[in-house]
Amino acid sequence: MDPIYVPHLLKARDRTRTFDIETVFPELETLTPVRGSVQVKHCTTYLEVQGKAEAIVTLTCDRCLQHYNHRLTVDAEELIWLEDPTEWGDEELLEREVSVEDLVENLAPDGHFEPRTWLYEQVCLALPQRQICDEACAGIPVDVQQETANPLRDRRWAALAKLKHQLAPEDA
Repeated sequence: MDPIYVPHLLKARDRTRTFDIETVFPELETLTPVRGSVQVKHCTTYLEVQGKAEAIVTLTCDRCLQHYNHRLTVDAEELIWLEDPTEWGDEELLEREVSVEDLVENLAPDGHFEPRTWLYEQVCLALPQRQICDEACAGIPVDVQQETANPLRDRRWAALAKLKHQLAPEDA
């Protein structure tokens, strides 16, 4: 998918272009291609971008380390302000304090918008932070009896085992 030259959006019908997307991102392993659509609307001083997509990814459970498939759905919209970076001046390139209001996406009014890159970022943001295969996942099973029956094979851990026995309650 080619980048969109922002001034060309002004000539489009309703100042809007819609793209159907079916792609594979090399940076992101998915079982199915990412399928969806991205709509870009020019609103004079900003772009209104909306996108919907879905794919299936294989994740690794943080508790039991098993692989599982996860259906990833993206339903995002974002406003991208059209500002000319040359108006910022040289001080913009230096270190400066940034207010919360300045934490928005900017694009030059005569620049290019890349729907593929935008969609990739949205898909990455939709990946779950906690990757748990099932709410009832107990994690990696640990056999406590086998652990106490086998003496330490590496004597460097002996000091830690001795401390563990000293701190263990008497009745246990």
